Amino acid sequence: MTDVRNPLQKIATDVDLGKYVQLGDFINLYGCSIGNETKIGPFVEIQKGARIGQRCKISSHSFICEGVTIEDEVFVGHGVMFTNDPFPRATNPDGSQQVDGDWETVETVVEKGSSLGSNATILCGIRIGAGALIGAGSVVTKDVPPGAIVAGVPARPLPTKSP
Repeated sequence: MTDVRNPLQKIATDVDLGKYVQLGDFINLYGCSIGNETKIGPFVEIQKGARIGQRCKISSHSFICEGVTIEDEVFVGHGVMFTNDPFPRATNPDGSQQVDGDWETVETVVEKGSSLGSNATILCGIRIGAGALIGAGSVVTKDVPPGAIVAGVPARPLPTKSP
């Protein structure tokens, strides 16, 4: 990891990098903002309009698309995938290839201090509450309350132990 741009990183000039950001190799960042002291692992793509807060850790092979906001101090495990279109298509009804104006981005928010386990898939239009924990391999189809622990396909609340 390095905090200096290098030839193994594709970082567009419109990326807003905070101070002391650490960037892995083979990343693709464009039109996004990355907060101070955040670590981005190798093989990560972060698209235009995505916002990453401060002191986050984005693990390798994750995909953060347009319309995703990740607040401060969030952990994103390896291979986490976000979506931003509930009905994706390659073409319009007339057979022409879709372009940016042919769909509306649906926003997703991951609140402060949440943790997303490896290989979780987060569908668009979801709000993951502060401090929530998403189990590895889960598919999140609904909002997750603050502090909740969810897992499974689809992700459901797990029982918590009483003190």
